[in-house]
Amino acid sequence: MTTVLLVGKAHPRFRERLAPHFDLIELPTADPADITPEMAGRTQGVTTFNQMTPALIDALPNLKIVANFGVGYDGVDATYAASKNVLVTNTPEVLDEEVADTTIGLLLNTVRLLPQAENYLRAGKWVKEGAFRLSPLSLRGRHIGMYGMGRIGQQIARRLEAFNVKISYHTRSPRKDVQYDYHASLKALAEAVDTLVCIVPKTPDTRQTINTEILGALGKNGVLINVGRGWTVSEDDLAKALENGVIAGAGLDVFEDEPNVPEALMKFDNVSLLPHVASASVVTRNAMADLVCDNLIAYFEAGKPITPVPETPVK
Repeated sequence: MTTVLLVGKAHPRFRERLAPHFDLIELPTADPADITPEMAGRTQGVTTFNQMTPALIDALPNLKIVANFGVGYDGVDATYAASKNVLVTNTPEVLDEEVADTTIGLLLNTVRLLPQAENYLRAGKWVKEGAFRLSPLSLRGRHIGMYGMGRIGQQIARRLEAFNVKISYHTRSPRKDVQYDYHASLKALAEAVDTLVCIVPKTPDTRQTINTEILGALGKNGVLINVGRGWTVSEDDLAKALENGVIAGAGLDVFEDEPNVPEALMKFDNVSLLPHVASASVVTRNAMADLVCDNLIAYFEAGKPITPVPETPVK
């Protein structure tokens, strides 16, 4: 029977779905030094939570497929895997709507101060001090700029349409399948809008692209929402912009060094912070886990996984 190695934290669904088809071995860490000769000789498939380095690939000479749990796979060196004839898969689409829903919630929390209002109630202040203060911001009349217009970005935009807000976007090139206004640069987008929603992947081109210049272009009524990768936002620049009133608020679900959140961002009352929970429902995480398993089963039984990444196309 084919052996699959469960690298790092294993979703309970992996054991349930994969055990009838494969011999399973668990590797609690993603450290190549922990690979035993038995693992190295037997392993042909791997599940991972975005942790697959070239060294780990090299430690498994018979590896044929890496099934990643997550849409983003920046922690899996897919280019190197391709050079070793190893396929990589991810879990697109099954989490798109959950992330989009969370983005709308985070935006509303940020502009309407809903978490702060709930804390005010729970602390008994409504009774003792009267009504909660009026939120200085509203979603009414806002112009939303989408930094990223992939599958999740389009789901977010569709939801925003129901709020009767104007929507524009920036990507590397215009999309023919959307009707929103396109801006050729991120700065041009930030200058045109008052709300910037970031949903771009972690790539060398997106490193701290939201910085002092972009936040300044967004302006004093500006709101930043990031549900993509913490990598994209200069957290130091963001803290300074909030401190100096350069923008009006921010909502963040992702951070540069998770789970560590900069203390400088904790002190602001006009910032909503979430612990990377955009796709974190039982329903969605189970669907993601099922797609990981389906990719492995489809590959070893039919020779073709369901969702290979572009760097490792099925031949």
